[in-house]
Amino acid sequence: MARARGSFRVLLGAAPGVGKTVAMLKEGHRLKDDGKDVVIALLETHGRKVTEQSADGLEIVPRRRQRYRGMTLDDMDLFGVIERHPQVALVDELAHTNIPGSVHEKRWQDVEDLLDAGIDVITTINVQHIESLNDVVREITGSTQKETVPDKVLRSATQVELVDLPPETLRERLAAGFVYKPDRVDAALSNYFRVGNLTALRELALLWLAGRVDEALKEYRSEHHIKAKWETRERVVVALSGGPEGDQLLRRGARVARASGGGDLIAVHVTSEDGLAGSDPSLLTRQRNLVEKLGGTYHQIVGEDIPDALLDFARANNATQVIVGVSRRSLLSRWLGRPSATSGIVAKSGDIDVHIVTHTFANRGLRLLPRYRQSLGLGRRIVGLVFALLSVLGVSWLLAMFSSVQSAQRDALILQLLVVVSAVIGGLIPATVAAVLSGLALDFLYTAPVGTLHVLRISDVVTIILYVVVGLIVAIVVDNASSRARQAQRARAESEMLASVASAVLRSDDPLRAIAHRTREAFGFDCVRILDKGRLLVSDGEPLTSLGIAAGEGIEHDTISLNDGGPSLELYGHTVEAGDQRMLMAILSQVQTVIEHNDLERKASEVEPLAAAEKIRTALLNAVSHDLRRPLASATTAVSGLQRMGDKVSAQDRVELLKVASNGLKQLTNLVTDLLDVSRLREGALPLSLVATDVVEAIMPLFDELGIGPWKVDLDIAPNLPSVVADPSLLRRALSNVLVNALRFTPSDKRVRIAASTFNGVVEIRIVDQGPGVPDDRKEDIFVPFHRLGDTDNTTGLGLGMALSKGFVESMGGTIEPEDTPGGGLTMVISLRVADPALYPGQPIPHAERPDPSQMLGENTLNLSGAISDVILPLPGEGPSEERGLDRFINYGITRSSDGTGDESADDHAPDEAPTPTPTATATLTTEPAVKNENEKDGHNEDIDRG
Repeated sequence: MARARGSFRVLLGAAPGVGKTVAMLKEGHRLKDDGKDVVIALLETHGRKVTEQSADGLEIVPRRRQRYRGMTLDDMDLFGVIERHPQVALVDELAHTNIPGSVHEKRWQDVEDLLDAGIDVITTINVQHIESLNDVVREITGSTQKETVPDKVLRSATQVELVDLPPETLRERLAAGFVYKPDRVDAALSNYFRVGNLTALRELALLWLAGRVDEALKEYRSEHHIKAKWETRERVVVALSGGPEGDQLLRRGARVARASGGGDLIAVHVTSEDGLAGSDPSLLTRQRNLVEKLGGTYHQIVGEDIPDALLDFARANNATQVIVGVSRRSLLSRWLGRPSATSGIVAKSGDIDVHIVTHTFANRGLRLLPRYRQSLGLGRRIVGLVFALLSVLGVSWLLAMFSSVQSAQRDALILQLLVVVSAVIGGLIPATVAAVLSGLALDFLYTAPVGTLHVLRISDVVTIILYVVVGLIVAIVVDNASSRARQAQRARAESEMLASVASAVLRSDDPLRAIAHRTREAFGFDCVRILDKGRLLVSDGEPLTSLGIAAGEGIEHDTISLNDGGPSLELYGHTVEAGDQRMLMAILSQVQTVIEHNDLERKASEVEPLAAAEKIRTALLNAVSHDLRRPLASATTAVSGLQRMGDKVSAQDRVELLKVASNGLKQLTNLVTDLLDVSRLREGALPLSLVATDVVEAIMPLFDELGIGPWKVDLDIAPNLPSVVADPSLLRRALSNVLVNALRFTPSDKRVRIAASTFNGVVEIRIVDQGPGVPDDRKEDIFVPFHRLGDTDNTTGLGLGMALSKGFVESMGGTIEPEDTPGGGLTMVISLRVADPALYPGQPIPHAERPDPSQMLGENTLNLSGAISDVILPLPGEGPSEERGLDRFINYGITRSSDGTGDESADDHAPDEAPTPTPTATATLTTEPAVKNENEKDGHNEDIDRG
C-alpha cells in the first residue's frame, strides 16, 4: 500500500529577522507537547541566542559532513532523517542551495523527498526567494536573489502562514543586534532594511498570500461543485429614517460588519417626497457622528420611492446586507392595510439580505392620520377616488338598512367625515366626489319621496346643496392644509440636504469635489460637472465617454447656472425636475462661495512669501549687523595697531596681529561668499561645473581645511567607489559644513564616522555623529536658513550652513536627508548619481543634463539651501600635525564587512555561490593628539549649526 504524502506547512516572512525560525521552533514544541514525534532536520541559528534557546528540548538529527574544495562542510542528512522517520521534521530556509555533490541541488527538493516518505514538514522562507517575485524584489531592493523556490512548490503546501512584523519594529530589532552582528547593522539599515523596502516587501507577502487563499477557495468551490456567488467581503447598509431608533440600528449594523471579518458599514438616509416620516435634523447629525465613530460612512439621497431609492443605492455600492427598523406607521395605515416601506424593501430586495430590527420606538407616537407626503402622485389620487366611491356607497347601504328619521343628523355627519378622509387621502378631486355622493345619499335616504332621487320641497334642495357646498369647503381647507404641510416637509428636506452639503464642504479637503459627489448621490445623476466660466473644475461620476458623449449619442442632461455668469452645474443622466431647481440653485451658490474662498486663499498664499521674505530680510539684517561687525572690528583693530606702533612692534607681535587680521578677513570673506551664494541660488544663477568627481578626493582635503585628524573621524570607504556627478568645489563645501556640524555635536570621547558606498545606481556618503540627535518633527528645520537648532545664545553664524549644503547638493542632482543614528545621534545621507563611465575624467557634463538650481529651492525664493560654514580655518602650518591627507592617519588598514543586503540565507551559500564580502577602508588612531585644533581650544566653531 502506498504511503500517504506528508503535510507541508510553510512559514512565510517579508524579510529576514521577522521571527520565522523561532515561530517554527515554537510550533515544534507545541506539537511535541501534543504527543507528536518532532525532530529538527536542519536549523540555521546564525549565532542568534534567541534561536538557539528556542531549539532546547527538541531532538536534532546530526548533520552529514562532506568535503568540498579542501573544506569540510555540513548540511542536512536527508537519508538520516528518512531513516529516523519522525512524524514532523523542522527544516529551516527552504530556498537554501545544497553543497555540490549532494543528492539534490536545492533544499526544497530534499523536502519533497521527506514529504513523499510520509513525513510532515514545517519550513521557512522569505518572500524575496519566491521565483515569481524575484524581479520585483530586485527592482525594490536593488539586490538579486540567486536562491529561489518555484511557485508550484509553495502552492502545493497544505498551509502557508505569514509571520509578520512592522518595518519600524524590525529595524529596532536589527539596531539592537537581534538579527545581524553589530558590524553589519549600519550597512543593513542603510540598504536592504530601509523602511520603504520593508514596507514594499511586506505588501508583496500579503498580496501573494491573499492570492494563495483565493486559489484555495476556488479549489474548494470546484471540488464541492458550488456555483452560487459568494460575497467574500460584506457591505452592510443601514437605512436611517431620521427617528430615534437610528442609534440602535447603527450599532447592530456595526456588529454585523465586524462579525463578517471587517466588512464595510454604510449608513443612508432617504430624503423623499414619499419617504419615511419623522426625520429630525439634530438626530441625523448625531447619528452621522456615530457612524463615523463606528468606522462607517454616511450618505443622504433623494428618492421618490423609499424602497427603490434605498435598494438602488445598495446595489450601486455592492451591498450584501440591508438593515432596516420596523416601520412606525399610523393607526389608519394599519387599519387600511397600507404596505410599509419596510415591506416594500423586503419585496424588492432580490439577492440582498434584509434584516428587520425591532426597536422600542416602533409603537410610540402612533397617529390616527398618516403624516402628509410632500406631493400627491397619481397613485395617491386613484386610492383616494376609490376610497370615496366605496366608502360612501358602502356606508350609504348600511345606513339604508338601519336609518330612521331621528338619525338623519348623525348619518349626515358620518358622510361628512368620509368627505374629510377622502380629502386627506387623495386631495380635492376624491373629496369632491365624496361630497356629491354624500348629498345624493342624503336625498335618497331622507327627502320625500324616500327611496328616490326626486326632491319635492325646495327646502330640501337647498339643504342638500348647502351640505355639498360645506363638504367641498371642508375638502378645500383640508387640501390646502395638506399642501402647506407638504411644502413645509419639502422645505425641511431641502434644508437637511443643504446642511448635509455644507457639512461635507467643511469636512472635506476638496470642497468642490464633495459638493459634486453629494449632488450626484442625492439626485441620482450619472455625472455631475462643476464649471467656472467655461473651465472644468471638478467632475464626479461616470466619465462622459462611458455615457456615450464622445460617440455623439444623446443623453438627458441639464445645466444650472447663476444669472451673473458665475459657476455652473452640468447634470447628466436625467432632466432636472422643477421642484429641484431651487435646491440646485442653492447648492450652486455654495459652489460660488467655495470658489471665492479658494481665490482668497490663493491671493493670501501669494502674499505669504512676501511676508516670509520680509521676516527673513529682518533676520538677515540683524545677523549680518553682528557678524559683519565682529570680524571687521578684529581685523581693523589689528591693522590699526600695526600702523600706530610702526617699527616698535616686535616680529612675534607682528605675526600675531597679522594672523588676527587674516582670520577676521577670512570670516568676512566666508560670510560674503555665503550671502552671494544665497543670491545665486535664489536667482538660479549658481555657476556649476558638473564633472565625474572622485568622492575620496573630495573628502580628504577636508582634514587639512578643518584642521582635524583621525582622533576625531573614522573612515569607511568602499573600494572601487565609482565617480559621481558633482561640482568638486561645491561638493567639498557641502561635505565640509556637514562634517563640522557632526563634529560639534559629537561628544569628545566619540568619533564621527564618514562612510561611502554604492546603492541602486547612486553613491551614498553618510556622515554619522553620536550626539543628542534631532527629533523627527524638527528634522526639516535643519535646512531652514537663519535657523540654528540647539543654539541658545545665537551669537555666532548666520545659520546658513546646512541650508546652503542642501541647495548645493540638490543643484548637482543629489539629495541630502537626515536619519537617526542607531544608538543615538544624527546621520546625514548625501546621495549623488554615479557618473557615466563613458565620460572622460574631469569632462563637464553637457549643460542640457544639468538640473535647474532654482527649481530645487521651491516657490519661496528666499527659502535658501546650500553648503559652506563660516568656520575660522587654521592658517597653513597650524593644527595638530603638519601631516596632510591620508598621511595624517596611522595604523591604516583594510577590514572586511558584509554588503548588508539583508539576505538571511547568505551565511549558508555554497562556497562557489557565496557572495564576496565587500572590503572597506577604516582609518583608526590609537593615541590622542597632544595639541587640539586652535578653534576647539578657544571654544569657537563659527556657523557650526544644525540648520
